Amino acid sequence: MVGSVLVFQDRYHAGKLLVPFFEQYRDRKDTLVIGLARGGVVVASVISKELSLPLNVVVPRKIGAPGNPELALGAIVENGEGVFNSSIIRLLHVTDSYLNKEIESELAKAHQRLELYQQATPRPHIQGKTVILIDDGMATGATMLASIKAMKKEGAKKVIVAVPVASSHALKLTEELADEVICLYSSEDFGSVSMYYISFYQTEDNEVLKLLKASSKREHTEKESIGNQVNKEVQIPIKDFYLLGNLRVPDQAKGIVIFAHGSGSSRLSPRNQFVAKYLNKNNLGSLLVDLLTMQEEIVDDQTREFRFDIEMLAERLVAVTDWLKNEKLTQSYKVGYFGASTGAAAALMAAAKKGNEISAVVSRGGRPDLALTSLFQVKSPTLLIVGGNDHVVIDLNHQAYEKLLCEKKIEIVPKATHLFEEEGALEQVAELAAGWFQVHFV
Repeated sequence: MVGSVLVFQDRYHAGKLLVPFFEQYRDRKDTLVIGLARGGVVVASVISKELSLPLNVVVPRKIGAPGNPELALGAIVENGEGVFNSSIIRLLHVTDSYLNKEIESELAKAHQRLELYQQATPRPHIQGKTVILIDDGMATGATMLASIKAMKKEGAKKVIVAVPVASSHALKLTEELADEVICLYSSEDFGSVSMYYISFYQTEDNEVLKLLKASSKREHTEKESIGNQVNKEVQIPIKDFYLLGNLRVPDQAKGIVIFAHGSGSSRLSPRNQFVAKYLNKNNLGSLLVDLLTMQEEIVDDQTREFRFDIEMLAERLVAVTDWLKNEKLTQSYKVGYFGASTGAAAALMAAAKKGNEISAVVSRGGRPDLALTSLFQVKSPTLLIVGGNDHVVIDLNHQAYEKLLCEKKIEIVPKATHLFEEEGALEQVAELAAGWFQVHFV
């Protein structure tokens, strides 16, 4: 975005102004905040702390021109990924010998600095993650472009760039390469990054180390407070492909709830993540799983051909259940389903197939009518939760309720709409679900 002229007190102030743009990523285990060393780490540390996201660092190095090191020929990152301005290189008649020597020198410095930073925190796994890349500003954009390429080379699912300020030229180049860019202020007549800060002191390695250590300690403390026996990302083999999931099982867990997401949603759904965390705090395990592969999700976003294939989704949910019951760490736990929207239909159809193996089912704003022919076969105690203002879905749930022959109950959350976005509505859903699972996981 481009706004009116902004001047920041310092890098910490700039970081605070960027935080609101990333609320949707709060406490997401598939998301990393990575600051460009060194000043970018300061800005990134604020976002990491405010949103409970892990903080790490990338070490890009500028390749300076002969006799003018401030003029960037390009930049390179510690994994060898780089970008270069061929026009300037040709204009200055820079030789391959000079360029190779500078690259080798700067790579050595990058590795040395990275080794220092890894005393505070290990190098993260980028594969399949959303990466928020942050710097304190972009003049040429060279180091940011190299960092984006590095993240993509390591398999990042999505690369988001966030900077307080940038030149229009650098911003344009960055928008062409990144998946998303947040910039608070941009100008064609840019000058230098320091012009937009009241305090722009040089960030030292000690400050970077201190911030990385603080983040690592905070993350460790949060994990300890949850007391998880299992807390990890999982790959679930289904025929010749894998489904991705987030599995969390507290020490005193009474059972594990598998989440079946609604149309167009995924394991990253903030609503289901909210419910899952509530269950975890109440000694219930959770498995948030994508029932579609990444490729299928891309197709479905355009065609919607998979989200209403309830039979296929139910079959995959059954396969996920079988995997959970065959894993050594989880095979002894009772299993329940939590389905949202069309995912509720898949959960009920899968419960009909699995019989007494499923201890309980909860539907949030569900479409049980899409599993109408399977409802009479469901043996699992079933709770249907619907928003009081979701009138069409209330009617559909009452129709489905009549078809269910198992232990059953309908709960209407007053004044709530389909997504339970009203204040306190989702909390009521989580509380009702936790109570239902706790009773039936005994």
